[in-house]
Amino acid sequence: MVQFSVNAQRFDPYKNFKFRVKWDGRYVAGVSKVGGLKRTTEVVKHREGGDPSTTRKSPGRTEYEAITLERGVTHDVDFEQWANKVWNYGFGLGAEVSLKDFRKDIIIELYNEAGQLAVAFKVYRCWVSEYQALPDLDANGNAVAIQHIKLENEGWERDYEVVEPGEPSFIDPAA
Repeated sequence: MVQFSVNAQRFDPYKNFKFRVKWDGRYVAGVSKVGGLKRTTEVVKHREGGDPSTTRKSPGRTEYEAITLERGVTHDVDFEQWANKVWNYGFGLGAEVSLKDFRKDIIIELYNEAGQLAVAFKVYRCWVSEYQALPDLDANGNAVAIQHIKLENEGWERDYEVVEPGEPSFIDPAA
């Protein structure tokens, strides 16, 4: 049975700018954007022969959309090393793919404005289907170079062990 903790004092929804991503038991450096978690369940339509005017609907297969992670280009090689497990160019016949460990479970954590962990999701059996090592480069530009990976996955669920934090309150010295 899932129990929910309710913070009766919190009225505002959580913001989307404080988050962290974890895989292999550690936080991934510099992630600046995470694509949304979305699942879609197909609708199976059917009708009974004796009821020609009504279509009945039931759930079919559920698919989970890929998740994109973005971060600024640095010397950290986490994105590249994971992408190379799916296809490692030039490693020769029989060594192009790491079938043993190309999939990872990841955790996406959302924090409140005070920096307290508020919500977390576990994403299962992810693997890199797209890797961009460098963006378009522009000598007239003025932007951070961003790399990204696209993660296929086989589902996600909320981590209900993460309970809503009690939010800090500041004492008014004038009171």
